[in-house]
Amino acid sequence: MMAAAVSARSGPEGHEPPGCGRSLVEAARRPRSALWRGRRQKTPTPPPGGDAGVKGPEVEERRGAPAALAKGKVVAKFCAKFLHTQVLKNEAYSSGDISTSVQKAFLRMDGMMQGQRGWRELAVLGDKINKFTGMIEGFIWSPRGSDSNNNTDDWAAEEGPHADFSGPTSGCTACVAIVRYNQLVVANAGDSRCVISRKGQAYNLSRDHKPELEVERERILRAGGFIHGGRINGSLNLARAIGDMEFKQNKFLPAEKQIVTANPDVNIVELCDDDDFIVVACDGIWDCMSSQQLVDFVHEHINKETSLSVVCEKVLDRCLAPTTLGEGCDNMTMILVQFKKPISSKAVAVDRSTDNVPESETQSAG
Repeated sequence: MMAAAVSARSGPEGHEPPGCGRSLVEAARRPRSALWRGRRQKTPTPPPGGDAGVKGPEVEERRGAPAALAKGKVVAKFCAKFLHTQVLKNEAYSSGDISTSVQKAFLRMDGMMQGQRGWRELAVLGDKINKFTGMIEGFIWSPRGSDSNNNTDDWAAEEGPHADFSGPTSGCTACVAIVRYNQLVVANAGDSRCVISRKGQAYNLSRDHKPELEVERERILRAGGFIHGGRINGSLNLARAIGDMEFKQNKFLPAEKQIVTANPDVNIVELCDDDDFIVVACDGIWDCMSSQQLVDFVHEHINKETSLSVVCEKVLDRCLAPTTLGEGCDNMTMILVQFKKPISSKAVAVDRSTDNVPESETQSAG
């Protein structure tokens, strides 16, 4: 199973929940709710067809500086279309190295959105190009159209009038949670967050990538950027994101060392019988509720309601502001995954990238 919310971020320095060996676990119910407001967009993706145990990501679009092409939800829609498929296509995934496959998929998004093919995909997703124009352009400058050529390896070689397109100036965050056997792999870039409830205690499995974090600040300054008013170059309030290519133009630095990077933090934990559910949600939720408050709220309603979708809706209603002033005015997306009781299976050893502590012991962004 894969659940994701696109909002850039890489392997946290957080802490892992107390270990307890777990048998095979499967995601029982996986509803998601979304409430769109104003300029920002979150886009849930369909499940990929290549792996029955993987659920496609939800992506959060952040609108950046004005751009002729990439505004609104287009980067989020691009990731919704391609991110999960890139995870599955990577050789590392086939060999069981999910962390590497997810990391490479995050970074791959930036490369795929550049050049002629990237421009064309974004134009179609952003409704900036009609079907007829797209067919003509594909006929003149590419041997095959967008829908018929999904081999992303040759995207950079596609020729056309937009071959030098450097990518969108807007961007999106990404938070991906993958359950495979008794392992939970969480990858994050941005300020969407994944939280697990273990015996009612909230544990943050990802970290909000804000510019003021020391590791982010050091990278930003070394890459030639600055922080003013909590924003990178006085503009972007996130240190990691997919897209936002104006902050990734230093040709002497690799992708993971740019002012803003799509390189995700990856955290691996071992699931156990005490695990109740996980939540993947965007900042519109976390700005209104701490991780523990949300876990408590879900526990209060999860056994009262007939479906998890209703629980998600209640969370959104709880966060929705009665007026346009203060918190609760951002758009909101939430994915809730409840675990079934485990099926007996030999426990799988987990290589933990970091240790997590309860949310109550960490600084909350909400």
